[in-house]
Amino acid sequence: MAKVLIVEDESVLLDLLTRHLESEGYTVVTASRGDDGLEVARREMPDICVLDVMLPGLDGLSLCRILRRESDMPIILLTARAGEVDRVIGLDNGADDYVVKPFSLPELTARIRAALRRTSKRSDNQLQVGDIRLDIAARRAYRGDKELKLSHKEFELLATLMRNKGAVLSREYLISQVWGYDFDGDMRTVDVHVRWLREKIEEDPSNPRHLQTVRGVGYRID
Repeated sequence: MAKVLIVEDESVLLDLLTRHLESEGYTVVTASRGDDGLEVARREMPDICVLDVMLPGLDGLSLCRILRRESDMPIILLTARAGEVDRVIGLDNGADDYVVKPFSLPELTARIRAALRRTSKRSDNQLQVGDIRLDIAARRAYRGDKELKLSHKEFELLATLMRNKGAVLSREYLISQVWGYDFDGDMRTVDVHVRWLREKIEEDPSNPRHLQTVRGVGYRID
């Protein structure tokens, strides 16, 4: 089942939402401050975020903007204000939906399901890890808003790693998936392409944030 991040500073509401969504089968992670919510989002990689607009620390709209730059997960804003201008501001900051307090739990759950369905429909052609995004159908790669120029093998290698986000993939597996089972070249070909990829997708290739080496085993992206 999907993992839901709830960022809400009203403890009673936070507890109510957590218990309800867990009873619906979702895994729930929470934060009561905006800055804590950003930390939890980066650590837990949730499938969707339910985000209060008025938060201590980092406010909800600022957090929404940061999350949108780093992820394509759906974001549903919670707010006590119902004005059209407020809704537009929320959507312009990257939110996918907008729920006005007070709201019913079934309504919020339905909106979560709908947002996850929309994400599922586009997930086959869109892969994302942090600020790295691949459009499989168009064969285009991006880091943030910047398009990356990848060779065919670099694109296939990155796509294979991203489809298996968090898993350690051996050089032998990567060779079979990217170069084919009949490849009779040097296994170090993988290492060379990983180095080239890091130069394009990492802010600091010598200290990679996403594409990690697991010594004696292979590579992992997360």
